[in-house]
Amino acid sequence: MGDVWSGLGTWFHQVFVEQFDVWIAIGFFAQAMFSARFIIQWIASERAGRSVVPVAFWFFSIAGGGMLFVYALSRKDPVFIAGQGAGLLIYARNLWLIFRERKTALTNAS
Repeated sequence: MGDVWSGLGTWFHQVFVEQFDVWIAIGFFAQAMFSARFIIQWIASERAGRSVVPVAFWFFSIAGGGMLFVYALSRKDPVFIAGQGAGLLIYARNLWLIFRERKTALTNAS
């Protein structure tokens, strides 16, 4: 077990001290934004007493996914680029559908 902690300590030192640069900071911030969408969804579901996906979920998906996409580009990681790129299309499409539905509802209410 001591080897695990020693190895983890070495890894943390390498990432946060030896190799730390602005891209690592951007990557961690982007991941935090992307992860925040689940907290938002969880809170909204708890308040409603049922599973819901608030519009903020999709905005955080785009913000975090977009930043992770840029991070992946900087790292030249084709797997990460493809995954985040595809996700961005889905998130944007969901927002477009939501806004189209709201626009139709407003038009019909008038």
